[in-house]
Amino acid sequence: MRTTVKLKSALATLALLASNLTWSAGFLEREIFFSEADIQTQVEKSGTMQKSYGNGMVIVSFLEPPKIRLGNPEGRAALSARINVSLLGQPAVPVAVEGTSGLRYDDNAKAFFLENPVAQAVQSQAIPREAEPMARQAITQLMNSYFRAKPVYVLREDGSTQEKAARWLLRSIRIEPGRVAAVLSPV
Repeated sequence: MRTTVKLKSALATLALLASNLTWSAGFLEREIFFSEADIQTQVEKSGTMQKSYGNGMVIVSFLEPPKIRLGNPEGRAALSARINVSLLGQPAVPVAVEGTSGLRYDDNAKAFFLENPVAQAVQSQAIPREAEPMARQAITQLMNSYFRAKPVYVLREDGSTQEKAARWLLRSIRIEPGRVAAVLSPV
């Protein structure tokens, strides 16, 4: 009888160790993917935004929702947008903007947001060179406000089985070319 108890205890300990090793080795992890098209569809639904900075010294507004490309540069999202910029009360001029951003998951909202977008290139014939840094800073602030308030993808309760699982088991995310990989794990 005593040998049976010891054997059961040893088997339970072995099973516990094996399950712990399985989880830590990633054998129970599963990846699901969200495409660049899925994200762009959500951004299109979010519409545009306008912001004023410095008591109206700079007014920036999206002419249309930004375009998102995933994974170029590696591990980041590339942004391109057409934005109107009005400096010091002058008429608004169109500006082409290129930028990059990271990605974060908000567990409370069960949603993905672009994080810390930065305007890296601002192109416009109408903005003087000396005003470009001020325009780039205002555009970066506009993009930060826009993506802080508007998710690029939301995990729905009534979504696919994968989305339902991701709502509870999401462990990490990464940006790959053309998609977002979400790692699910019970640990």
